[in-house]
Amino acid sequence: MTLQQLKYVVTVADKGTISEAAKELFISQPSLTNAIKELENEMQITIFNRTNKGIVVSNAGDEFLAYARQVLEQVNLLEEKYLNVKKQSPRFSVSTQHYSFAVNAFVDVIREFGGNQYDFTLRETQTYEIIEDVSRLKSEIGILYTSSKNEEVIMKLIKQNGLEFEELFVARPHVFISSKHPLADRNVITLEQLEEYPYLSFEQGDYNSFYFSEEILSTLDRNKNIKVRDRATLFNLAVGLNGYTVSTGVISRELNGENIIARPLAVDEYMRVGTIMQKNMPLTRYGKAYMDALRSHIVQYVH
Repeated sequence: MTLQQLKYVVTVADKGTISEAAKELFISQPSLTNAIKELENEMQITIFNRTNKGIVVSNAGDEFLAYARQVLEQVNLLEEKYLNVKKQSPRFSVSTQHYSFAVNAFVDVIREFGGNQYDFTLRETQTYEIIEDVSRLKSEIGILYTSSKNEEVIMKLIKQNGLEFEELFVARPHVFISSKHPLADRNVITLEQLEEYPYLSFEQGDYNSFYFSEEILSTLDRNKNIKVRDRATLFNLAVGLNGYTVSTGVISRELNGENIIARPLAVDEYMRVGTIMQKNMPLTRYGKAYMDALRSHIVQYVH
C-alpha cells in the first residue's frame, strides 16, 4: 500500500467516476483501475462495487476511505510543517440532531480552517443514521441526546458500534413555539395546555421507534401530529399553525431569529445531550476545534 494508491481511491470516491479521477490525477484510466485493484487485493477488501451505472463505494470502502483520508491529512500536515507546502483541502463531517449550537460550532470551524478550498459536511439527520455515520466514519463526530426512556437502547447501540458517548450538558425539556403563540406569555407550559395545538416532530424513516425519536416524550398520545424532515420547515409550521416541539431549550437567535422562543415544560424528565465518536481514535484538528466550539456555544446559551 502506498500513499499514491490512497490518493487514487480518495480521488475516485470524490469524483464518482474512474474517467474524471484519471483526468484529475493525470494518468490513464487503465493505470488507475489497475492501481485500485492492486490495493483492493492487498487489503483483501472491495472498496468500489462495479455496476452498469458506474462505481459505487462499498460499506467496507466507506470505512477504508475514512482511514485513507486521515492518513493523507497527516501527510499534508507534515509537508505543511516541514516543507512549508500548503496544499491541503480540509475535510470534516458532523452528523447531528437538529441543534442550533451544532450549526454555530460548525460555522466556527469553517471560519478557522476554511481558506480558499475545503470540503466540510454537516448532516442534520435521523438518530439511527447519526450512529451509523460515525460507526462507518462518514462523520467524525455525532450529536444526539438520551433520556430515561431511551438511554438503555441508545447506549447499547453506541457500544455495539464501537463508539463512545461524551456528555456535553443535561437540560430540562423545553417547548419551542412562536413568539406570537397564545402560550408565549407563560413562564412554564404544561402538557395539558398544549393539547389543542399541533405537535411537530422530525420523522425517523425506517427506524420510527420512540427510542430513536429526536423529541422527548414522544410516546404520549396527541390528537394533532405533523412530521417534518428539516428544521426550517418545523419552525415555519410553528409560526404558521401555532405548532410546538419539545427540545433542550438551547436556541440561537442568530440562526432562528426572534420568531421562535423556548419555554420550560412542566415534566419530570431530562435530556442528556452529548457527542459520539469512534472509540480509541484521536480527533483530527478539525474535530478538536469543533469540540472546543461546541463547548463555547453551549456555555453561552445554557448559562
